[in-house]
Amino acid sequence: MSRICYLRVSTGDQSVEAQRRALGGGPFEKEFIDEGVSGSVYAEDRPGFAALLSYVREGDTVHIAAIDRLGRDALDIQATVRKLIDKGVTVDVLGLGPIGKGVGELTVAVLAQIADMERNRIKERCDAGRNAARASLATTGRTHRGKVSLGRPMAADAEIVRSWRKENGASIKGTARQFGLSEATVKRYCAAIK
Repeated sequence: MSRICYLRVSTGDQSVEAQRRALGGGPFEKEFIDEGVSGSVYAEDRPGFAALLSYVREGDTVHIAAIDRLGRDALDIQATVRKLIDKGVTVDVLGLGPIGKGVGELTVAVLAQIADMERNRIKERCDAGRNAARASLATTGRTHRGKVSLGRPMAADAEIVRSWRKENGASIKGTARQFGLSEATVKRYCAAIK
């Protein structure tokens, strides 16, 4: 009867620490982690979760910080929870408590559907914002938020950086220091200078 936790974040620059802290930090006999694994990947196709499925035994408890960590969509979450329950594993979701057959599965189904709906609404809002920005950029030369491009704003004017470097015969490192930029940014801005 092991206490196990499963932690997942979508991108490599995110950390599972917030989830670990939310779960009380342990002690867990074993942690299974998927870092940089999108929520669009089915649970069984995630390396950490696949390892968890192979490891768990009857009587174990798997702790997770949120129901949406368990699957790609509502159906995947429900199937994942059912697989664990069928193995005799208790799924303990922060704020929900232990999930068992019957009412627990019904609760998971409803919450998974809500999480799925919210994920779709977020995607729709992001798509609508990008479309509005593109349309505005095409007609006015600026996005609906007043930016001159769709991406992140330029850290500095590339032409000024190129000119300053050329006039001063400065190195990439010296130019980066002068403008408070990364060396990679200066290299990108000055790619035309030989």
